[in-house]
Amino acid sequence: MKQKAVLTLDDVKRIAAASEAEALKHQWAVCIAIVDDGGHLLWLQRLDGAAPLSSHIAPAKARTAAIGRRESRIYEEMINQGRTSFLSVPVADGLLEGGVPVMVDGQCIGAVGVSGVKSAEDALAAENAERSDIIRRFTRDHLAPARASCSSPPE
Repeated sequence: MKQKAVLTLDDVKRIAAASEAEALKHQWAVCIAIVDDGGHLLWLQRLDGAAPLSSHIAPAKARTAAIGRRESRIYEEMINQGRTSFLSVPVADGLLEGGVPVMVDGQCIGAVGVSGVKSAEDALAAENAERSDIIRRFTRDHLAPARASCSSPPE
């Protein structure tokens, strides 16, 4: 049976803090969302002054990055280069720059989405979290392994 790393609440809090630090450093009023590998919301934080709409856009960007296993800006670039049919893709509704997957050992374990300033700045805040020392230090030993078995109940 294969095992994979998963985000714990402590991991999510540390990732959110890194993204918040980048936003505060630039005085950006943003919303920060963190999702698991299936795009399910684990964290949503709206900094003072962030527009209410950002609380919908940030999770959408994060979800798109997680289920697509790539930065959401890739989809925005495809659409801007004329592939407008991609707008009809189901589930992926955050097709704007600012969603960044969190990768550990080549596997996507979640994503960070940021919204509230220019897309490139949203991406910078999300990338700061994803590329921070917090993420680089993650190994299978630091993340809780997912346990699944058909023959025995979880411990």
